[in-house]
Amino acid sequence: MKNTVLSIAVLTTLIFAQPKGNGFDLENYSESTLTPELKDAIAYMGNEERLAYDIYQNLYNYHVDENDIEIKQLKNISEKSEIKHIKIVKDIVNRYELSSDDLSNVSDPIADRDIDISDMPSGEYDIPAIQELYNTLYSKGVDSKKDALEVGCMVEVTDIDDLDYYIDMAEEAEADDVVKAFDVLRKGSYNHYWAFDKGLKNIGIEDGCCSLGTIGHVNYCQPDYPQKETRRGNGSGGKNGNGRGNKNGNGNGKGNRNGRGQN
Repeated sequence: MKNTVLSIAVLTTLIFAQPKGNGFDLENYSESTLTPELKDAIAYMGNEERLAYDIYQNLYNYHVDENDIEIKQLKNISEKSEIKHIKIVKDIVNRYELSSDDLSNVSDPIADRDIDISDMPSGEYDIPAIQELYNTLYSKGVDSKKDALEVGCMVEVTDIDDLDYYIDMAEEAEADDVVKAFDVLRKGSYNHYWAFDKGLKNIGIEDGCCSLGTIGHVNYCQPDYPQKETRRGNGSGGKNGNGRGNKNGNGNGKGNRNGRGQN
């Protein structure tokens, strides 16, 4: 059998450099019986998570090199979160020893599962729909900082829509390990969406991601996505006195830890 053919087929120095804390340990869940459709779903999400990593890295580097603009959301989300998401899917691939023989949505594999992520062809995918999506989004994202942040909104909504569908599929198949893994990815995407939304608002786009509206059949305005709550400080002690601040002292005050961020 051929080795797994996912563009995430990777264990890299970047992955090993990340601290533990994906929020998910596959070993806590029993193995499931995967349907052919679910195997394809794993392959698809593997490609899609790598797309997110690639496009954020490539747009970040482009704007630094060409425009001397640093879009920190792109760098932080790719290096602190997407790389972990890639590993989560790769762990599932390895658990079930998935190969191209098991997949119906990969016709022209570009790599095997043993290739380090640093050796993967960035921006190239073995699922045509993912390749088309990358090409479209990259073309938009190089135009401006605003466009790059909007691409972030678009990637995360696409990710969440696909995960909603595949989580339902995994639940029907009673594949609890896949359900839990995909749920971690979805929670991360909620956080990333709000990070890009905030980035747009910080440059004067009042409606944030909602400024995109609906394009095609996809609604990029998602005010009901979950957000992490801002922590509030109550009670005595701490470093500061009354009022606002970190680790508030006596009385009630709002802490300054914003719940939005990367998984």
